[in-house]
Amino acid sequence: MAAPSAASRPALPPRGRMAADRGRRMLGMCGMHPDHQEALKRNRVVLAKQLLLSELLEHLLEKDIITLEMRELIQARVGSFHQNVELLNLLPKRGPQAFEAFCAALRETKQAHLEDLLLTTLSDLQHVPTPLSCDYDLRLLFPVSESCRPLKQPRLSADPMEHSLDSGDGPPCLQVKPCTPEFYQTHRQMAYRMQARTRGLALVLSNVRFTGEKDLEFRSGGDVDHSTLVTLFKLLGYDVHILHDQTAQEMQEKLHSFAQLPAHRLTDSCIVALLSHGVEGAIYGVDGKLLQLQEVFRLFDNANCPSLQNKPKMFFIQACRGDETDRGVDQQDGKSQAGSPGCEESDASMEGLLKTRLPTRSDMICGYACLRGTAAMRNTKRGSWYIEALARVFCERACDMHVADMLVEVNALIKEREGYAPGTEFHRCKEMSEYCSTLCRHLYLFPGQPPT
Repeated sequence: MAAPSAASRPALPPRGRMAADRGRRMLGMCGMHPDHQEALKRNRVVLAKQLLLSELLEHLLEKDIITLEMRELIQARVGSFHQNVELLNLLPKRGPQAFEAFCAALRETKQAHLEDLLLTTLSDLQHVPTPLSCDYDLRLLFPVSESCRPLKQPRLSADPMEHSLDSGDGPPCLQVKPCTPEFYQTHRQMAYRMQARTRGLALVLSNVRFTGEKDLEFRSGGDVDHSTLVTLFKLLGYDVHILHDQTAQEMQEKLHSFAQLPAHRLTDSCIVALLSHGVEGAIYGVDGKLLQLQEVFRLFDNANCPSLQNKPKMFFIQACRGDETDRGVDQQDGKSQAGSPGCEESDASMEGLLKTRLPTRSDMICGYACLRGTAAMRNTKRGSWYIEALARVFCERACDMHVADMLVEVNALIKEREGYAPGTEFHRCKEMSEYCSTLCRHLYLFPGQPPT
C-alpha cells in the first residue's frame, strides 16, 4: 500500500542561501571541507551499519560524485557493511560537492534520518556549515504500490519491460547455511563433482542504463539484483566476474571471452546470470539491440567450450519474455492432476568408437524469471521477485537440496507472490518462473564441503 510522503524540509532563508554561496566560492576546487570530513568520521559506524546503497549509488553516479568503476568496486565487496565502508572511504576524496550531494541522495532515498544525523554533527562542530543547495527537489519520493510502474515520460516503444515495483525495504543480508559432512558423504557419489575450493567461475552481467531508439527505461532496482547475486555466488564459493551496461555486441564478445577462460579447466561448474530488459528468446544490450539466448548457450556448449564438458553450467535470466501481465485466475475446488507422458528411447551402439560421443548441448540448467510471453516483476528497493526468491532459497537450502529442486522451491515462492495496486491493471498481478534442464546428475553445491 502506498505510504504518505514525508514532510518536505523547509527551504533555506535568503541569508542561508547567501552563506551557502559564500561557502561554495571559498571551497572552490579544493577537497571536501574538513568539517564535512569530520561529520562523516564521527558517524562512520552508524552509516556503515545503516546505509542502504541500492538506489543511493545511482544518485551519486548521476551527480558525478562516483564513477562506474567506483560503483563496481563498491558492489564487489561482500556484504552491505563492507560495501558501505568502501563508499565512506571514497567520499572524502570526491571533491567539495560530495558531502552536499551525499546528503541530498540520503534524502531522496528515504534515509533522511541519516542526513539529519550528519547535519546535527555539522552544527555541533560550531563552524558555519555549507547548507544544502535548494536546486534539489526537497520532497521525498512518493512510493507507489508494489505493482505500479513509476511515473515517467510516455514510452514510444511497445517493447516489453520488467514492471518496476516500489514497496518494501532494502535487500536482505545474505548468509548461506553450510552443508554437513554427513550429507556431503552420503550424496556426493550420485552428484556432479563439486570438490574444487573455487567451485567455478560466475559471470553476473547487469544492464540498467539504456540508450538508443528503443527508449528502454532505467532498471531501477537492477543494482540490488546485481549485488545480491554477486554476494550469493561468492558465498557459494565462486570466483565472480562482473559486467555492467554492455551493448549487444559487447555482451556477445565478453561472454565468448569468459567461456574461453583457461581457469574453467580447474573448476567443477560455471554460472552465468544475465539481468536486463528482454523479449522471448533474447535480452537487450544497452544500445537497444538484442542478443539471442541460443547464442549464449552455444558459447558454453560441448563443441565450443570443451573446458566445461561434463560439468554443470547454470544460467539465470532476469528479463521479460513478452509484454503480457499475468492477471492470474481464481482457484477452483477440486484437485488437479498432471500426467507424465511416456517417451521412447533410442540408444546408439557405442561399439567400435574410439571416443565417447557427447550431445552438442548437455549438462545445463537455466532458470527464467517468467514464462514465455509474459513480463517479469521488479521492486526498486528489494530487486526483482525472481532474484530475491532465488537468493532466499539458495541461502537456506543449498546445504541439503540440489539445484533443480531449489528452482522448484523458487517457483513455489513466485507462485504465491501477488502485486497490490487497487485501481490499476496491476492489482493482484502474478508472475511464474520456470526452468529447463539437460542436467544428467543431481547438482548439489555442497557449501563448505569438503573441508579445505
